[in-house]
Amino acid sequence: MIFTERLEAHASRLERHLDEWLTPQRVGPAAPRLLEAMRYGSLGGGKRVRPFLVIESAALFGVAVEGALNAAAALECVHCYSLVHDDLPAMDNDDLRRGRPTVHKAFDEATAILAGDGLLTLAFEILASPDTHPNPAVRADLALALARASGVSGMAGGQMYDLEAPGKTLGEAEIRLLQAMKTGALITFGCVAGGILGEASAANIAALRAYGDALGAAFQLADDLLDVEGDAALVGKATGKDTEAGKGTLVSLFGVEAARVKLDELKQEALAALAPFKPRDGVLAEAAEFVVARKF
Repeated sequence: MIFTERLEAHASRLERHLDEWLTPQRVGPAAPRLLEAMRYGSLGGGKRVRPFLVIESAALFGVAVEGALNAAAALECVHCYSLVHDDLPAMDNDDLRRGRPTVHKAFDEATAILAGDGLLTLAFEILASPDTHPNPAVRADLALALARASGVSGMAGGQMYDLEAPGKTLGEAEIRLLQAMKTGALITFGCVAGGILGEASAANIAALRAYGDALGAAFQLADDLLDVEGDAALVGKATGKDTEAGKGTLVSLFGVEAARVKLDELKQEALAALAPFKPRDGVLAEAAEFVVARKF
């Protein structure tokens, strides 16, 4: 199976799994409009790269797809919650996401806030579920790692830095820190989660973390290049917004050509981090190639 087919196959599995979780039978009594908004914000679109990383990193340690789906779904719930909230007028003020109206446009702002809250808390309900892993220590480690990746020292903190960035002149170190927190932290969790599920050694988890850190930085840099050069119809959201908002990115700091050189360096870092897993690292190596070359 070629890489894109594998990505799509995992995305379909994840979609079905999330669809099952987002029902009254699984979450309990829920206001129908709220559940509808949660489903709208998380189903029916997206490449599902983060869940893919959970599934494929877990496979390195013999964990079947079914054994990784709950952790993958929990990560995607956090990612989708962040998109719902980021799109709000008080944040990035976007009207389009994945080629359709954002949640606050399709519903209203209050419902969008609650839908994001619901997806975030559902993520930890999923991780705490006994069928996520038979070992409660593994479930606790997953919850701790996801909390750190999504909280004040991870994604939420990075979003705060991002909101403060317009009008400031940021250096390379500041931009990389912001992006490592806002975007990279969840991608790194996706890689580390597979090691946690597989009860891997500390050395192997450290290697997955190094791979995830480089991959996350590459993902954001590729996204920044798409914001400058991409086609909004393909990307599925408005482009050129970072430039309009005066946000500091590595592209704005160094220019397009130098950014592309940096992107290739990050890909090489990611590939080098996979050395302990050869020859089983092929899919994760292809993931690095995909992130760097993507056009959407």
